Amino acid sequence: MYAAKHAGRNQFRFFTKSMQDEAQRRIQLTQDLRNALAAEELFVHYQPVVDLDSRRITKAEALLRWNHPTYGLVEPTQFIPLAEESGLIHEIGDWVFTQAASCSERWGENSGIPFQISVNRSPVQFLVKASVDWTGVLKSKGLPPHSIAVEITEGLLLNTSPNVAEMLYRYRDAGIQVALDDFGTGYSSLAYLKRFDIDYLKIDQSFVRDIEKNEGSRAIADSTIAMAHRLGLKVIAE
Repeated sequence: MYAAKHAGRNQFRFFTKSMQDEAQRRIQLTQDLRNALAAEELFVHYQPVVDLDSRRITKAEALLRWNHPTYGLVEPTQFIPLAEESGLIHEIGDWVFTQAASCSERWGENSGIPFQISVNRSPVQFLVKASVDWTGVLKSKGLPPHSIAVEITEGLLLNTSPNVAEMLYRYRDAGIQVALDDFGTGYSSLAYLKRFDIDYLKIDQSFVRDIEKNEGSRAIADSTIAMAHRLGLKVIAE
């Protein structure tokens, strides 16, 4: 049933052993994920963001990884949905934030200037009040609010609830910047870009990967950059 639903409406699927194997794997991974944080199997990689004018690394993005004791490195596309479905994303997301804040503090001290790190925030995390006050943590470390940028998806803006709007306005008032991830792949209205004071647009890598050869991808990148700059937004190419 779920395989048919996932494929779209008016579909049918026959049961196969691979479906059963996949379901068992999902159940096992979810159970293992409950202990992954305490077992120190989760860790964060930092992807640099390079300014094209100066060619210097000016910020970074925190990327969560899971080193499973049996399966090795599990793809985020596999375990993040499990974390969202099980509710573990709240605890894990707050942990990633604290890791990123500590790194921002350390790297800022080394360079002598504030160093911003972007942290992805799942739509599920907007549904309930966070157990960790992100702005409070930054204040306790003596970090400026823009030391952390929150990355959200277009789908989050499309289905804006009062909780989501309140949280985004709270970030704006606190001085925490917001980046819109995978821009161009969703269905959000451009009006949301100004309504919620988005600071960065991230052009999806599907448009960047073949930008030198594909005229369509190049046109999308050109138009996105031009629009963003007219709106006072910065652009990041994945």
